[in-house]
Amino acid sequence: MSTSISRRSFMAQAAAGSAALAVASSAGARTVLPGSKIQIGVIGMSRGKALAHTFGASDQCRIRYLCDVDTERLGAAAAGFEKAFGYLPERTGDFRHILDDPEVDAVVMALPVHWHAPLSILACQAGKHVYVEKPCCHNPREGELLVAAARKYGRVVQMGTQRRSSPVIREGIARLHAGEIGAVSYVRSWYASVRGTIGKGVEAAVPASLNYDLWQGPAPRKPYKDNVIPYNWHWFWHWGTGELGNNGTHMLDLARWGLQVDFPSRVTARGGRFRFDDDQETPDTLTVSYEFPGEKMVLWEGLSCNRPGIDTDVGVCFFGEKGSLTLRSQDYTLRDPDGKVLDQQSGPLGDEEHRDNFLAAIQDGTPDTLHAEIETAFRSTLLSHLGNIAYRTDSAVHCDGQGHILDNPAAAALWQRDYEPGWAPEG
Repeated sequence: MSTSISRRSFMAQAAAGSAALAVASSAGARTVLPGSKIQIGVIGMSRGKALAHTFGASDQCRIRYLCDVDTERLGAAAAGFEKAFGYLPERTGDFRHILDDPEVDAVVMALPVHWHAPLSILACQAGKHVYVEKPCCHNPREGELLVAAARKYGRVVQMGTQRRSSPVIREGIARLHAGEIGAVSYVRSWYASVRGTIGKGVEAAVPASLNYDLWQGPAPRKPYKDNVIPYNWHWFWHWGTGELGNNGTHMLDLARWGLQVDFPSRVTARGGRFRFDDDQETPDTLTVSYEFPGEKMVLWEGLSCNRPGIDTDVGVCFFGEKGSLTLRSQDYTLRDPDGKVLDQQSGPLGDEEHRDNFLAAIQDGTPDTLHAEIETAFRSTLLSHLGNIAYRTDSAVHCDGQGHILDNPAAAALWQRDYEPGWAPEG
């Protein structure tokens, strides 16, 4: 695959119609020998800047590339990395340089959500292992394609829900599963923040530092507006998934893990954009109810413009027959039925442990040891998507045993998206 080829020919080569090329690329992936450093390319220098430092601090790997479509952001991130670690990885504004390099073993990516699954699929096809930030896909169909690609090309794919690797959170979940609060049928999860207005954007000239065409990538083209990049794309359905996908994925993942459920049978949602009159399309206030087989239920409450949340700004509370267990970012609290605190433990968030879990799975060739392996990750991400779909269609979304939408054409239409011609991902 040449980095100078056109977008259309690059995507055509990577698509399933060119499966022989993709299989050959994956089959020719570099074998990571015991004791050797895993060579990594980090793509996206917003959240990815922190990930570059997290991975760069491990003696199990070396950062070979830093990548961003904005040269100013890339330069600042590279300078900070060199100061911290004493060496300067190669810099590129085009992820294809990383996928082309046979010495790269894995990519770590934190991009706008519309890029997460398409680029992860391309990386799998190129023989790279993948660490992708949450949510792992922009829509449910992309998640299905990504799981299929990880299986087809035998790649280790981890999503960045780092609480899955936090020792204290894992301890809390173990106590829950051991029955310390008895049978659990109801879970509350929440996130609260005080985000400001994004204003009313106007069409403007693309900054000279930004490759806007590559930033848009698989998304159908829209004119550049001055209030979308670098962060507010989260609040537009065209590129983002709102607060439910952004932070809700973390909490719903913990809720699903603790409750030991997979796919909901019914999803309902209510909310809106209440605080500001601006361009934001996604709700700033949202409640979603998930009903699961076996008479189990999860409630999500998202507040983008109001604090505090329930108990704290972020958390998950499991209600059992013999008390409750509340998980937050770095601690848990065990209470009796009257609310008296019985025990409280705290510990690290889990970033380094999640990194080490990913690297060990690559070294050992054991994707089944991943704490947020892509199939598990997609099941949690799917909850976010189903909640957004219920909200956007103002309807109850009923699902089958695999999470697919039943008897609701408007909701089913949001299972996937349209793509810029030549950029549609293929498994």
